[in-house]
Amino acid sequence: MTETQAVMQSGWWLHPSIFLILGALVIPFLKGTVQQGYRVALALAFIFIVFQTQAGVYGQFSVAGLEFVTGRADKLSLAFAYVFSLITLIATIYSLHVKDNIQHVSALIYAAAATGVAFAGDLLTLYVFWEMMMLASVWLIWRRNTPTAYTAGYRYLLVHAVSGVMLLAGIVLQYGETGSMAFEQMQATGTAFYLILIGFLINAAVPPLHAWLSDAYPESTITGAIFLSALTTKTAVYTLIRGFPGTEFLIWMGVVMALWGVVYAVLANDIRRLLAYHIISQVGYMVAGVGMGTAIALNGATAHAFTHILYKSVLFMGAGAVIHMTGKSKLTELGGIYKYMPLTFVLYMIGAASISAFPLFSGFVSKTMVVEAAAVDKLAWVWLLLSMASAGTFLHTGLKLPYFTFLSKDAGLRPAEAPWNMLLAMGIAAFFCIFIGVYPAWLYSFMPAPVEYNAYSAGHLFWELQLLLFTGLGFFLMLKHLGGERKLSVDTDWVYRKLAPIVVFGISDVVRQSWRGFITAMQKRLGNIWQSMGQTYGSNGPIGQTWSIGLTTVWVVFFVALYGLYILLF
Repeated sequence: MTETQAVMQSGWWLHPSIFLILGALVIPFLKGTVQQGYRVALALAFIFIVFQTQAGVYGQFSVAGLEFVTGRADKLSLAFAYVFSLITLIATIYSLHVKDNIQHVSALIYAAAATGVAFAGDLLTLYVFWEMMMLASVWLIWRRNTPTAYTAGYRYLLVHAVSGVMLLAGIVLQYGETGSMAFEQMQATGTAFYLILIGFLINAAVPPLHAWLSDAYPESTITGAIFLSALTTKTAVYTLIRGFPGTEFLIWMGVVMALWGVVYAVLANDIRRLLAYHIISQVGYMVAGVGMGTAIALNGATAHAFTHILYKSVLFMGAGAVIHMTGKSKLTELGGIYKYMPLTFVLYMIGAASISAFPLFSGFVSKTMVVEAAAVDKLAWVWLLLSMASAGTFLHTGLKLPYFTFLSKDAGLRPAEAPWNMLLAMGIAAFFCIFIGVYPAWLYSFMPAPVEYNAYSAGHLFWELQLLLFTGLGFFLMLKHLGGERKLSVDTDWVYRKLAPIVVFGISDVVRQSWRGFITAMQKRLGNIWQSMGQTYGSNGPIGQTWSIGLTTVWVVFFVALYGLYILLF
């Protein structure tokens, strides 16, 4: 925030998110190649506006004593906005062949909302864009139009609604405690701190609040998965870097994430489910970096978020191309297609080399920075466990998935190569994977603090190559045990996939039976009362019988006499 305070920009500013949202609303009115050209032009204009944004504070105003900053641009927010705009163009090109206006509009609003979070200078503006992300992104799941996509989308929506409620409650308490809506580093002094943190951690997919990701992403549309893999978790990482640097327990939560994703990737058979688990694993490095809170760790978390968006998009685009051309998504149903989709295979392997932190690829210059931060802080166990997770990433994303998808026994599939727009989008992202790996200074220039780190030192190179070599050797030694299984490995989503329905239906059965018993008992009781009243007041009852005039006169005289006596005495 120091830079933002020092450089104040005046005058009118076109908010990139508002521009993209308004532009997206035009899409349904266009058709064919005109619409395709417009979407690409819109994404390019979005990139231009983002990269033209200078550091400063924009859109600052007050309402009823509340200070709002809709556009706070500093090196941290700009780094995330840059990569969000790049992936918007890449994913737009990848989806050019798709004819689904709802999906296109939702995807661009989703990207705009994520960028809006990055530029938000106050908590209420952040919340508005946060909820917009949820409402737009769920359509990228539902538009696959399958029963599993609908149910996964509803679960996704419910989980993120909880995130929004936690965030809003924390914002209200934060304002009550401090009188400020500014989104700065949070102080761990009250309930607001933890409510806001939980809201962010849900979107970051931190265990045990993570299963929504591996549940929903494999069920999304092929092109929608590119936006999903890039935006939600990385937006959450941005908020953690901004609001919670140095929160120490995040170190171990990040380590758990890194290992959890790797372990469950072993069990995955669906290729996008495997990649989804590796999102959780890779975000773990970023969360651990936030927990360390040092300059090198926060730079590492930011750099890794940047590179992850690009190389993970290559991986999801490669997997999507396979599904699009073969109709298959299971490792046990694929194999031998590298001969028919050679460009897809080569581009996928560039992403695989990047996520595996091969030297000269982007993941190497970002992931090793987080691991080095643990070494500098003398966190030996953190360094060791993150290195183990790195080996697991290469084992499954770099070896297992491409081997069983492209290289293993021929499954008899004869797909054509992916469409040109898919290959072009993969090629652009793959270019950045190599460019950043070869020239990391370009990436480091965007970091929130000056970078004094040399990824290509002899020690880093020796350790990483050694790790990759022995991991590769282990893969081929255990090859027969690493194939996919024809089953779904249930994670903590067991709670709402299995346990919750049993509990809800069990409770509803008890309530229903109890209510029926209550109604039956009340009917019986009312019947007895009615029968008793009939016996007393019915035509044959003592009250219901007709009295003679003489007897009636006697009783009237008797009660009048009693009343007169009462008057005389009192």
